[in-house]
Amino acid sequence: MASRLLEGVDDFLAYLTLEKGLSDNTIENYQSDLSQFLAHVEKSSRVGSWKKLTASHVSDWIYALSEGDYSNASLCRKLSSLRSLDAYLMRERKIDKSFTEIVVGPKLRRKAPFTLSIQEVERLLSAPDLTTAQGLRDRAMLELFYSSGLRVSELSGLMLQQIDLELGALKIYGKGSKERVCPMGRKAATAIGDYLRNGRPRFVKSKTGSAVFLSARGTAISRKTIWVLVRKYTKAAGIDKPVKPHMLRHSFATHLLTGGADLRIIQELLGHADIATTQIYTSVEADRTRSAHDEFHPRSRDSGSVSVR
Repeated sequence: MASRLLEGVDDFLAYLTLEKGLSDNTIENYQSDLSQFLAHVEKSSRVGSWKKLTASHVSDWIYALSEGDYSNASLCRKLSSLRSLDAYLMRERKIDKSFTEIVVGPKLRRKAPFTLSIQEVERLLSAPDLTTAQGLRDRAMLELFYSSGLRVSELSGLMLQQIDLELGALKIYGKGSKERVCPMGRKAATAIGDYLRNGRPRFVKSKTGSAVFLSARGTAISRKTIWVLVRKYTKAAGIDKPVKPHMLRHSFATHLLTGGADLRIIQELLGHADIATTQIYTSVEADRTRSAHDEFHPRSRDSGSVSVR
């Protein structure tokens, strides 16, 4: 692999880590995508520096990947990683001309996220057994998840010092270490208070830190465990949907929008950097409105003419 190309990627990854403060998972995704691109360039041409790369190299790579099992979403992500590197190299004046600017990626239609109905959420939140320490923990976790619209990583990494039960608020450090304040509902605050008094002490071990939600080993609960628990309680609640943890975050946003909340407020609560990311939830509300129109408006029915009295 050309050392100059690899050096450029290493510098970019260091920038993302040290200056942008991106998570380890995000850095690993960038590294994987860019290493894959470099391997393609090394195999298909003798380019030795970033200045000699062209849009053709990028297009050829995307086309080669499209011949495999990659979805359009995956291809778009890989191209986005390369565009970010391209922008970095331009800012650092390591290249004079963009090699991704004129590349057209695959069309990606963002699907509306799957959500739970309010009734399904109620059943899910009521599923844990509150006579056990685990049930108190899981109820508090699910209540907070839905009440504040947290990411799974934010929930698993939550610390005691981030919670203010009196104010009913959380201080969250999201993607890129961006800080935001999230309110929590009264039921979530009550569930957390019950867990902290009567549940959490039973999980504490000699080396337990300040993580809020603890595993049986006394360590912070993992994202994988949260996923398993959500599946468990979904089944217990009799919900016949392939529920994943992020669906509670989607449901939080969708129910707020349906209730009349402003999209900008929802963007703030979710910690989205771009309003375009939040706008995906408007399609859920549009679908609901369309369904209501089809069901109740006389000119949307297929039952023939409608008499007017």
